[in-house]
Amino acid sequence: MEIFHISAECYPMAKVGGLADVVGALPKYQQNAGHEVRVVVPSYDTKFKNENDFVCVHWGTVELGSFQFPYSVLKERTDKLGYELYLIEIKELFDRPNIYGYDDDIERFLSFQIAVLDWIKARNTVPDVINCHDHHTGLIPFMLQFSYKYEVLSEVRTVITIHNGLYQGWFGFDKMHYIPEFDLKHAGFLEWNNSLNSLAVAVKCAHAVTTVSPSYLDEINVSANGLESLFNSVRSKSKGILNGIDIEVWNPLKDKMLEEHFSIDDFETGKQKNKEKLCERFDLDASKPLFSFIGRLFDEKGGDLLPLASALALSENFKDINLLILGSGNPDIEAQLLQLSNDYKGNYNVFIGYNEELAHLIYAGSDFILMPSRVEPCGLNQMYALRYGTIPIVRRTGGLRDTVIDFGDDGNGICHDQASVGDVCYSINRAVNLYNDKTRFNKIIIKGMSTDHSWERVCQEYIETYNQIIQKHES
Repeated sequence: MEIFHISAECYPMAKVGGLADVVGALPKYQQNAGHEVRVVVPSYDTKFKNENDFVCVHWGTVELGSFQFPYSVLKERTDKLGYELYLIEIKELFDRPNIYGYDDDIERFLSFQIAVLDWIKARNTVPDVINCHDHHTGLIPFMLQFSYKYEVLSEVRTVITIHNGLYQGWFGFDKMHYIPEFDLKHAGFLEWNNSLNSLAVAVKCAHAVTTVSPSYLDEINVSANGLESLFNSVRSKSKGILNGIDIEVWNPLKDKMLEEHFSIDDFETGKQKNKEKLCERFDLDASKPLFSFIGRLFDEKGGDLLPLASALALSENFKDINLLILGSGNPDIEAQLLQLSNDYKGNYNVFIGYNEELAHLIYAGSDFILMPSRVEPCGLNQMYALRYGTIPIVRRTGGLRDTVIDFGDDGNGICHDQASVGDVCYSINRAVNLYNDKTRFNKIIIKGMSTDHSWERVCQEYIETYNQIIQKHES
């Protein structure tokens, strides 16, 4: 089976969040399972792009209404990621330092989608499946079905994988003419709530809809930023598939970013060495339980809870805990967290920004990781933490509900129900008590490290979904 994954992100080429990790890993396991897999992302100005060798395999011009943009398709020469990686180079639109956040993002990602389909149309073979990821690629299923120029590709089966349904790619009807010509009787597929909605288009037009956890599929049927009724209407073609993690990249026994390697057999010594390295760097006490947070500092992730929850927890347990935060986002949250550095020196520190090597070290050296998310479609941090022997403290939502069970129920973590300062502080107190019970603490760590979150199972679920929509079309 020939499979294309189309995405705005792919680790290590371009990463903002978990989308990149999924698109960077799933295709490798599909390739290993015997399929021909190709990943296509925009050609951003990133370190990976600049440090690797690419060859141009196709070029053309994207027509976006009256605008024309030359584009090139660049292939990474060595297939070092375990699959074929292609970049769509449109210098006027993507030769920039950031992935998102520009006033012309609609034009950027629509031109990207058109260039992808123009190139696929020009190839000698037609893929079996195109798996689109999030709203940045959401118009592809529509264009394949209804744009005249892609009629030759109309038999291609499409899947939309929703990593975060809050972001939907809205734009006005004044930009509808950007879409390659189609019969206007199909314009209703584009509209939702009086605007053009890229994610809604994909959900309507794709042959299958997947979410990145079973619980998130249930949640978006009742809370999806205005798309609830749409998700309910397509439930029969929808499936929640829990993400996996790349156990080759996330392996505490081989991870080159760690101070000390360890396994389930010697985690106490190995984790302590990494903890000592972290505490030395951030002026913390390695004899105390270390709580950490890694992620974007926005309300969605519960980032707004961290300043007050940290202050209260440090005040109550000032001599008993350390707290380390790695993240960036809302400037007000960043400022509040930085202020705490002055108030609780020796027990608290913060790194504003993101550093992949530091993230690995935090997973390995921490005792607990905080994830008080309001929305978490899947969550990968808790899976990384479990693999590295760090106990996740999570709010029961989305994929967190599917992967973390409270230790009171013989599980692998600590859970709470509300995204509130009170629940976070209560969970931290429970964690301190657990930390002091070393026998039970180590038992839960072993349970977490034994959990299988590898991609092999996930890969097979995606392949089954592809086969179902292909067989349905052929029957």
